[in-house]
Amino acid sequence: MRVHRLLDYLRSLNPFVFFIDMRYRIPRVLGTALLSALCSTTVSGQGAAPPVAEPPPALQDNSFLLEEAYNQGRGIVQHIFVFELPRASRAIGIEFEQEWPAPSMTHQLSYTIPLARGDTDGEGFFLGDVELAYRYQLLGEANPRVALAPKIGLSIPTGDWKKGQGAGAPGIEVRLPLSVVLTERVFSHSNLASAFVPRARNASGERATLSSYLAGQSLIFAAHPNLHLMLEAVWARTTEVTGPGDTTPERSFVISPGLRGAINFRSGLQIVPGIAIPIGVGPSSGERSVLLYLSLEHPFRKQN
Repeated sequence: MRVHRLLDYLRSLNPFVFFIDMRYRIPRVLGTALLSALCSTTVSGQGAAPPVAEPPPALQDNSFLLEEAYNQGRGIVQHIFVFELPRASRAIGIEFEQEWPAPSMTHQLSYTIPLARGDTDGEGFFLGDVELAYRYQLLGEANPRVALAPKIGLSIPTGDWKKGQGAGAPGIEVRLPLSVVLTERVFSHSNLASAFVPRARNASGERATLSSYLAGQSLIFAAHPNLHLMLEAVWARTTEVTGPGDTTPERSFVISPGLRGAINFRSGLQIVPGIAIPIGVGPSSGERSVLLYLSLEHPFRKQN
């Protein structure tokens, strides 16, 4: 009984408080996106009954490094912010993603805006290559115990390739997320992905075809309906242009323990903050970082 009372008390509190150092001066575009998301949640919550949510269950679609195979339900939009802070470095990686049903859970459209800051003093934030994506709910719309949602994405060369901040050419990514409810408290998520950028350029203007491959696996344990323990593992092989028609492969392997919680409102707004500690092993041995996650999910239209 004491454990349950403690959990109920923790649930009544905001489980995470994020402090962002003012010296980092996150770009206005990110602040504007967050303000827009908060304003839209306020508008949608005024007199609007939230739509009946389709699967997944609460807090089952908020992974950090991997994708879970659940599209957005009809009338529900999700705004996702991810901040990665490497250890012993001034570098910062930021991603903002927005997911929309089109118009139901069967089809989903999304875009991802990457921002980063280098390790050099005085170096400001820069924009990377933006991605536009479509995802199809192949399995899981009627039976949320097993979900499969193939995804295809197009990367747009918005980053400055002359400074090594983008690929310098459009590319394509195919990803296969699979989600399985193993027990009432344990969930599993698997990802396979491959991406290609024909005629990518390095800072010297030399061109070659970039390729990357990714495999990821996670286990989620629901310690409480609104408090989950997470363990994600991601292996990736990428390439870098080193000369005309030549590339050099790079491999990485990261294991990331984490924690996420949910704050639910009667308007239908759900706020999910989270934190994780990605740890490099094998080819990434010695690498450490802190990952901060924030999701805002809410209705954007009244239920018909």
